[in-house]
Amino acid sequence: MGEAVIKSEQFPTVTIPSLQRPSVTSWIRENIHRRECCFFEKGVREDECKCGHSKADHVGEAIQPDNLTGESWDKHRHVRKVATDAFGDISFGGLAQKTSKYARVATDTSSEILYQLLTKQWKLSPPNLLISVTGGAKNFYLKARLKSMFHRGLTKVAQTTGAWIITGGTHAGVMKHVGQAVRDHALSSSTQGQIVAIGVATWGIIHNRDALVNPEGCFPADYEMDIEGQGRLSCLDNNHTHFLLVDDGTQGNYGVEIELRSSLERCITRKRLGNKDSRVTIPAVCVVLDGGPGTLNTIYNAMLNGTPCVILEGSGRIANVIAQVAGLPLFRVTIALIHQLMKKFFGQEYENFSHLKIIEWTKKIQDIIRMSHLLTMFRISEDNHSDVDVAILQALLKASRTSERLGMDCWKRQLELAIAWNRVDLAETEIFTEESQWKSSDLHWAMRLALDKNRPRFVRLLLENGVSLKDFLKDEKTLCELYREKPGCILRSKLAKRVERTAISMTHVSDEVRHLLGSFTQALYPPSDMSCQFDLRTEETSLRSKGSMGSQRDPGRDLFLWAVVQNNKELAEIFWELCTDSVSAALAASKILKTMAKEESDADEAEDMRELASHYEDHAIGVFSECHSSDEERARELLVRASPSWGRTTCLRLALEADDKSFVAQSGVQAFLTQIWCGGLSVDNPVWRVLICMVFFPLIHTGFLVFRRDEVIHREDVKNKDIESVETVTGSTLQTNSRNLDPSGPQSLKPLSCWGRIVHLYSSPQVKFYWNAVSHFAFLFLFAVVLMIDFHATPSAGEVLLYVWLLSLVCEEVRQVFYNPDGFGFKKKAKMYINDLWNILDVLFILLFAVGLTFRLTSELLYAGKIFLCIDFVVFCLRFMAIFTVSRTLGPKIIIVRRMMTDMFFFMFLLSIWVVAYGVAKQGILIHNDDRLDWIVRGAIYEPYLIIFGNFPTNIDYAAFDLDSCSMNGTDPLKPKCPVLNENLTPAFPEWLTIIMLCVYLLFANILLLNLLIAIFNLTFQTIQDNTDRIWKFQRYQLIQEYHTRPAAPPPFILFSHFYLFVRNVLLSRASIIRQEFKSEELLSWEALMKDRYLLSTKQEKNQSMERRILDTSQKVTTITDRLEREKEASSAAVVQRLARLEEQVCQSAKALQWIMDSLKSQGFGAKEAQPPTWSASDESPETLIDASEKMDRNHVKACELHYPDSKLRRFPVPDEKVPWEISFSSYRPTCFTPADGGDHVDGNPRGRTGIRGRGALSRLGPNRSAELVLTRIREGQRSFLEYLAVWDESKETLSLPGGALQSDGCLLVALERTIGKTMYEKLKAKVSEGTKVFEGYVDDCRNTDNAWVENTLLNIHLDTWSQFAADINSMVAGSNGALQWQDVSSKTRLGSDQRDSLRLVAKLHNRKF
Repeated sequence: MGEAVIKSEQFPTVTIPSLQRPSVTSWIRENIHRRECCFFEKGVREDECKCGHSKADHVGEAIQPDNLTGESWDKHRHVRKVATDAFGDISFGGLAQKTSKYARVATDTSSEILYQLLTKQWKLSPPNLLISVTGGAKNFYLKARLKSMFHRGLTKVAQTTGAWIITGGTHAGVMKHVGQAVRDHALSSSTQGQIVAIGVATWGIIHNRDALVNPEGCFPADYEMDIEGQGRLSCLDNNHTHFLLVDDGTQGNYGVEIELRSSLERCITRKRLGNKDSRVTIPAVCVVLDGGPGTLNTIYNAMLNGTPCVILEGSGRIANVIAQVAGLPLFRVTIALIHQLMKKFFGQEYENFSHLKIIEWTKKIQDIIRMSHLLTMFRISEDNHSDVDVAILQALLKASRTSERLGMDCWKRQLELAIAWNRVDLAETEIFTEESQWKSSDLHWAMRLALDKNRPRFVRLLLENGVSLKDFLKDEKTLCELYREKPGCILRSKLAKRVERTAISMTHVSDEVRHLLGSFTQALYPPSDMSCQFDLRTEETSLRSKGSMGSQRDPGRDLFLWAVVQNNKELAEIFWELCTDSVSAALAASKILKTMAKEESDADEAEDMRELASHYEDHAIGVFSECHSSDEERARELLVRASPSWGRTTCLRLALEADDKSFVAQSGVQAFLTQIWCGGLSVDNPVWRVLICMVFFPLIHTGFLVFRRDEVIHREDVKNKDIESVETVTGSTLQTNSRNLDPSGPQSLKPLSCWGRIVHLYSSPQVKFYWNAVSHFAFLFLFAVVLMIDFHATPSAGEVLLYVWLLSLVCEEVRQVFYNPDGFGFKKKAKMYINDLWNILDVLFILLFAVGLTFRLTSELLYAGKIFLCIDFVVFCLRFMAIFTVSRTLGPKIIIVRRMMTDMFFFMFLLSIWVVAYGVAKQGILIHNDDRLDWIVRGAIYEPYLIIFGNFPTNIDYAAFDLDSCSMNGTDPLKPKCPVLNENLTPAFPEWLTIIMLCVYLLFANILLLNLLIAIFNLTFQTIQDNTDRIWKFQRYQLIQEYHTRPAAPPPFILFSHFYLFVRNVLLSRASIIRQEFKSEELLSWEALMKDRYLLSTKQEKNQSMERRILDTSQKVTTITDRLEREKEASSAAVVQRLARLEEQVCQSAKALQWIMDSLKSQGFGAKEAQPPTWSASDESPETLIDASEKMDRNHVKACELHYPDSKLRRFPVPDEKVPWEISFSSYRPTCFTPADGGDHVDGNPRGRTGIRGRGALSRLGPNRSAELVLTRIREGQRSFLEYLAVWDESKETLSLPGGALQSDGCLLVALERTIGKTMYEKLKAKVSEGTKVFEGYVDDCRNTDNAWVENTLLNIHLDTWSQFAADINSMVAGSNGALQWQDVSSKTRLGSDQRDSLRLVAKLHNRKF
């Protein structure tokens, strides 16, 4: 079959290979199950079972005879587990052709199995965030602005963080809104399939679910969304990407999926974020829109599990209720208020709510508000959240910050989350604040994580906040690991082939990088045993340190190179800005990327590499242009400075090797090349003066020709005169003294001597070129004379001179091959030599001349030798064209000619097809069996070729036929064979056919193909014309380099120079290469300044570009529109607020009047008339509210939690206002747990009701006393710290305070002996009575009941630091093997919440900050 392809406009094309589909199918059938009813019992209708399915849907064994009576249907006993029969792909109808994956799963399916299904079978990447969206299951209205913000924010947070969105999956309510958000993102985004929306729905309520059933799987299943005909059922939402359809064996029951969904979410949040080594787990957040009582339960349970919730105010019902009370103090959140809000936001639904349910919901809402660190309200009218995505992520960070108590670990966890989400905006505003103090070493792990996850903006943020790359790469292992952990890059694959078993070292990396840069460079990372050599080559000797080779390296260079070999533009851009040698770094990157592009098999990836190479060439041009415009002399030094960071090579060499024509063509480089071209002569000398002085050299002593040293001396003289004039005016001699202290300055130069001027003249590359041009003219002239006039059997003197001249040319070509000043090696040098067209012509000229000379010296082959020499003359004339490449006018034209010759070579293939086709057909029609090869070639090829140029044949028609011009039998070698003749000796061929063939041939060959050739030439000319100047400037370097290294004497006198070089370099073995060194530190500092200027100007140009202005204008218009809408809503909200305040004031006034009337009545001033009706909106007076606030502050909180610990019991909900016993609570029906004798006593728990009566989990009724001992001391240092003694529990791996439950009054010592051991107990026994009682009384414990509660006594013993008793205690602690530990008294301590409160009291006792 090949493979099945499912196309989707919304999501990416899903290709399911036929070889993989059976494995997925078999895995699902083995691990995923469904539920089915195995016992049919009549329900409401005759043909319907109590499970909700029809009788026909049951298997035969499930249907019992009607007269059989027995057990009743039970969900737990009569529903069995079988292999699932619904899985595969859903294809939704419509124009979009959206496709999603689905599976029918049982309610008790393991969460781990479902996670494997999602990640391994459905190939989803593990999430960085889990977003559980809950709320109204029915359709509800959202304001346009809130809807837009929700859609935009949800998709943005999912896209940027790589989150999974989990919903109910049906096409209704909040699930529909999520689907629409995913759809809008897919339509507006060019990158598709980045958002994962998982729908967890109940199988039994899905409309048209029969279309999904197939035991072998559906690939795909055609699903129709029938909204109008769904009835009580629900359709799946077509915008979700994956569906888990939860089956409990019943039909028509909503909410079946809740338990499995919660289990799956908990399973996902237990997974490590990113990898197993991560310190944090996948975070989760609950987003709430609208919703009813079920949504309130979901919010409550989620927050109890530590999941933060984001509630959108204005979305409706329970979301609005919580939003209304979220900002109120707890004592104002009363049952009456909740009644009022429920009636307001639920409308007619409120009539169905019982008073007990309102009480329960009030308690849950109070607990939700109490967990403020987990609750985030998104209010559209506020400016604190720019969008929903910021609110979601800030909620997660707020929860993380509050739950963590370990100081810096809290910030690290938040930073890891922000990096995983790739939200640098949150890191800037929420993490890198004044509260968090970061050291460079504290952020090394974050830098490593940002590099591994490819987070360029985080890398820049970390660098701005103090990360030192030098410290980060101090250990060479860090850089090695970075190279090892990037399997996708070319360099990593090469290293894997090179190093199969051993670990990758920087030596291996250096070898591969040297291959990419070129063999002319030295190793960037020398082996460890060569570190001394590396240090000697490094100019920064002051930074040398023992055993650390990384201290001399440039960390910016190391990471820039690492980013470049990955073709990572953004990271490379950041580290390039940190490179100390920016121009060399940019050119090296260009060379590396172009080399990798040639080796890359992926065409798109190779194109990206070439684009990035061009980008860094532009960077090099920009920085060097800034340098050249600032200081031309320093810029020239920068070009020829050997860079230690890049293999001791120069910028110019890197640009040439990388074929960076634009860099070489810029004015600064060309000015430098012109200076080299002129040698010791001034660049301002006219050519005609140079030519005259070449012949009449005494003129150089008259000032007719200007030398460069004369210019330098003249400029220095002018500068000195200006300084002297300034000193004359100011009286300062500081500059004169500084010049005298610097003997190396230009003022120490002396004028050239007579011999020096002659040497500078004739050693100038310019003069060498002119002499060689004259020599070439003379050689051509002599060659032509010998060929045409003086070519005899015995060589004449002129011919011998020609041979000597040729010998000098051969010697020069040999010198060019073996002369290797840059250390390329013979192989590289020979390759460079052959790649030059002019050198190829040189070799061809020499070979032809050698063959011709060999034939010429043989008397029998004298004429053949002359023919070879004549052809060789043509080759040398073509070679002579290289002389004109120096011309700015003719040089580019030669480049165009060379490109056109390439085009013409390929054009000849097309032309040859037509020539051969016509020639063979014509020859076959006209001539019969001609066996003479020369005449066959002439008739089939040569004559058709001449026809193109107008030489029309005469033998294709009868009129021009001449019998005397041909041979009848083809016996005359000088005449062609006659065509086929009739009996009357007239041509027998069809004249009409040959003429038509000629016309067609001329039409295609002369008109079509020749015009095509002209068009190709025109295109080539137009394409190259714009770049010919750049190409010519680039190739000009080769000419300048050739004549710069060429001996001064022209051929044939160059033989003397060759003899001298042979004796000096070969026989005497003297080195001739002397590198000029420059002050690197000062030059690099200046280059860095120029780079900063370039980056600033680039940024300004980008900001002033038209695209940027349009974007800024668009953002401003959007901001103004949002502000106008916000002000419009705020104005209407302000009116509502004012009316509410007015209503409240009227209410308070009515209460005040009522109080006045009651006071007057109590004093006997009662009115005779009946009392007018008073405002009765609330039964609470201001005093009552104040008293309630004070009482609620004393109420217990943990003792009223709905879930009783270590049991399945739930407390009766007790809102805060009903906790005190003195407050009447007629609806109070507490749960009984180990009931106490006498029942619910009013004089029971001293703090009030708890919602459960009896002994509970405590040991006795009434007070259950416990005691804790806090042993403290002062640790001296730069600052004094208060410490306490903690006990380490090995089994629970937690710390605790000494003490525990008291079996009877006053037995603290027994509890201490159990926790701290007998030895320490004996030591402390006498000191217990001297301790300070910090606290004694009731403790708000989650185990408390109405009849049993915990009371605690907190005792503090403070040790004198210098006492013998303290020394003994310290020695016992030291010898406890970690069972006893001294810990700092601070909020970061790892004690339980109750004991941390106790420690806070002790800190307050000692006046210490907690």
